[in-house]
Amino acid sequence: MSDRRPWPTEVRLDKAKTTLTVTFDSGETFGLPAEYLRVESPSAEVQGHGPAQKQVVGGKRSVKIAGLEPVGNYAVRVLFDDGHDTGLFSWDYLHARAESETSGAVTGTAASLAAARDATAARHAETAFHPPLDRLG
Repeated sequence: MSDRRPWPTEVRLDKAKTTLTVTFDSGETFGLPAEYLRVESPSAEVQGHGPAQKQVVGGKRSVKIAGLEPVGNYAVRVLFDDGHDTGLFSWDYLHARAESETSGAVTGTAASLAAARDATAARHAETAFHPPLDRLG
């Protein structure tokens, strides 16, 4: 078993600025949606300083990637059109997010986006009053 870590050979942003495609030297190619990258940003704002501090970020369904900035030879800073720009996406982090997406893991894209969308819906839900059923006639 090799301890060699996958290394990106190409990082490409689509014209719509909604998908970041990363190709690794292992031959794997992954398309990562902007919304997923935003809600799973490795920034302290999203991840906190430990697992118990992780924030669920909602309302990012329409977020786009405004730009990409290389950081040394180990990461890329993804600039989002909502102003978020503090996450440094290391190659290892991107590869792990991509693998979790394709494996169907609970921490993958669908689960992250569902949690973020649920949080948004909860914040925007109308307040409703439901009378106790035992008093209805």
